[in-house]
Amino acid sequence: MRIALALDEHLTRTLLDDLPLAGAEVIASLTPDTLAGAEQDLPGADALIVPADPVLLRPALLAACDRAGLRILLLGDGDAAERLARRHGLHPALSSKSSAWQIVEALQSERRSTPVAPQEGRLLAVWGPHGAPGRTSLAIELSAALAAREGRVALIDADTYAPAIALLLGLTDDGPGIAAACRRAELGSLDAPELSRLAVPLETNAGTVEVLAGLNRPTRWPELSAERLRATLLACRSWAAHTVIDVAPPLDADEELLSDLQVPRRNAATRTVLEEADQVFAVASADPLGIARFVRAHAEVRAHIGSTPMTVLVNRVRTGPLGIDARGQIRRALDRFSGITDVQFLPDDPRALDAALLHSRPVAYVVPRAPFASAVRRLANGVAAPSTADAVPLRRERRRSSRRLLALPR
Repeated sequence: MRIALALDEHLTRTLLDDLPLAGAEVIASLTPDTLAGAEQDLPGADALIVPADPVLLRPALLAACDRAGLRILLLGDGDAAERLARRHGLHPALSSKSSAWQIVEALQSERRSTPVAPQEGRLLAVWGPHGAPGRTSLAIELSAALAAREGRVALIDADTYAPAIALLLGLTDDGPGIAAACRRAELGSLDAPELSRLAVPLETNAGTVEVLAGLNRPTRWPELSAERLRATLLACRSWAAHTVIDVAPPLDADEELLSDLQVPRRNAATRTVLEEADQVFAVASADPLGIARFVRAHAEVRAHIGSTPMTVLVNRVRTGPLGIDARGQIRRALDRFSGITDVQFLPDDPRALDAALLHSRPVAYVVPRAPFASAVRRLANGVAAPSTADAVPLRRERRRSSRRLLALPR
């Protein structure tokens, strides 16, 4: 077994003498201060031993260890070390006074063990084209409907153009919200308890929804970078059974900026959420303009999310703008121009939605038997329950499995 050390001088000196006696080879010895940028100097190592320090476990280090298949073992004491290990999916931290034999035994025992698939929450993205098709209203109502079935449901506003969840629910938009969660995720200090502290609980007659409000000024969009938001969404999986995320319509990649990899991109939040989501709800407005906008944007979204399941919803269905057989006309148009054959419809229910807006609550809380609330409840009943890690898409599992000690031998 080949080990790299990044510990203080005293502990390193002790382990350098004892690890070879315990059957391990030390191939590199660094200090915590010199660990940054040194991941590429650890070829062939099986494990990296580091202090349980959130400053050291930054996303760049974790990503580098993932790529190299380098497992991480923490040395630290107290509850803080245990929380840090759980937050990043690592083996429980060993005491800072652990001997070389205890370290080697922990590594070898985990190599022999069978992976245990932890329960992980699901990420549900709500997207729609320009024109206010009802993305935010659906995200709010869907989270409330899921709260009646699950123990904990989260609602996140990741719209970088017109965030509106806090306004529609009568919540203050001056709180920490998603921006603060992203900052803590970048520092490696975001976990389920911290997310609960940052969120605002919304009490409904069905259950409690934890709300992470959006940006109080759209000009703050650079705070929702792809790396920050991806780390935040990863933490949400261990926080809530379902996390519903409202995103902005634009999806283009800002091609004119691709030459500068350091330039932040306003649409990175939408693209990141769609990449990480387990299911995408795509919302169209039931009128000629809304269907035309949806058809134009659908192909790009479908190409971006790959095999991720997409549920197509047509909102505010009524005969006014489409005449008789509005649903039939919509089905035929989507089938002809986008190849969409599976469509679900949400009724036009302005009185219930107006009442919900007046009371700053979900429709199901104000008018439980409203047609819109009933339709969304049926939609929520079809959402799959949280699955174990072995059902998580491979692109996500590959990023994390290599840094866990709960992994098969290489």
